Amino acid sequence: MIKKIPFIVIAACSMILTTSCIEDFEATFEDFESAIVVEATITDKLEQQRVFLTRTFEFEEDGPSAESNAMVRVEGGGNVFTFQESTPGLYISSQVFAAQPNTDYQLRIETQDGRLYSSNQMTLTQPTQIDDLRAERITNDEGEDGVAILVDSFDPTGNSINYRYQYEETFKIIAPFWTPDDLEKVRPEEATQLCEVKVVVDEKSEETCFTTDFSNSIIQTSTKSLGEDRVSNFMVRFINSNNYIISHRYSILVRQFIQSNEAFTFYETLNEFSGNESFFSETQPGFLEGNISSDTNSNETVLGYFDVASVVERRIFFNYEDLFPGEELPPYVNPCVPNAPELLRGAPPVCVLSTIVENDLVRLVGTNDTPAEMEGPYLVVPRVCGDCSEIGKAEVPEFWIEE
Repeated sequence: MIKKIPFIVIAACSMILTTSCIEDFEATFEDFESAIVVEATITDKLEQQRVFLTRTFEFEEDGPSAESNAMVRVEGGGNVFTFQESTPGLYISSQVFAAQPNTDYQLRIETQDGRLYSSNQMTLTQPTQIDDLRAERITNDEGEDGVAILVDSFDPTGNSINYRYQYEETFKIIAPFWTPDDLEKVRPEEATQLCEVKVVVDEKSEETCFTTDFSNSIIQTSTKSLGEDRVSNFMVRFINSNNYIISHRYSILVRQFIQSNEAFTFYETLNEFSGNESFFSETQPGFLEGNISSDTNSNETVLGYFDVASVVERRIFFNYEDLFPGEELPPYVNPCVPNAPELLRGAPPVCVLSTIVENDLVRLVGTNDTPAEMEGPYLVVPRVCGDCSEIGKAEVPEFWIEE
């Protein structure tokens, strides 16, 4: 049986969890066979290291399936570091460890059906510091006004060359219509009218919250063609000025990985497969070859790469006012238009406002003192407008610093 599936890009997207996958393109492969996908980068940071295991999927399927119940370990320097499955497909080392210089490391995997996989032996790349991380207001190539997160780095020895970046961004959210009051449906035995609601103290809504998001695409650069091993003004992230995430206070943690030539080439190719034009090139390899292979079946396709990379990180903060002084805040994630739903409608009467309140869909703004026709006595907004816990957490992150 022949099926048409975007095989390569689906595998790639499952690895990097990117939201910028290609437009639909049909490549023909006979008898689709699911392949294991491995994403593993061990660093010299003392922490619990991570390995992701998934499987490729056909176009009509919802997404990649986790490769669960596998035995995962990393061997190196006479040590064996075992990994335990934390969530489906995510394996975390049982102990904290950091990759050491001049030491060979190898990843070994045994799946629940007894298939064995191993990587090439890899050694740690040399570390290179981030010299500067900053936020600047720019107009990008598409003419969009916004904020560029720029990084500088320099290796005087000229040995780093290949740089890959990841980031975690954390931002403060302030619900624009938060109030200390809420609405509650009145119990039938206490009601003085049909579909009655009452004002109560709001004990669950939050005015200020924090949300953290992670980069989900491949961000890398090379200084190979330059006169010196210097990264200057490299844009790790661009944020449009209309994006609500920078409305108040914003922080970004940038991680810089130094890659081997082989790792850089792998991720560069993977990134090309995730672009719109790569499938129209003349060369169409059957799969993206990494440094992991099957010990059980030499003909089995394995997708992924085991990397041992040095990493450094830096964090910055900025407020909207710092870069856009005196300008209006970006629009909130929701338009937040207050409205006044009726208490009841129709015959026999159907409760309107109390049903919305009971389903926790709105938050109180205030009373509607002059109700128009088909309006109720209270002004409300969608829940997210008066309760930021809909999209964030009230707990202040440990690293958070105010002005």
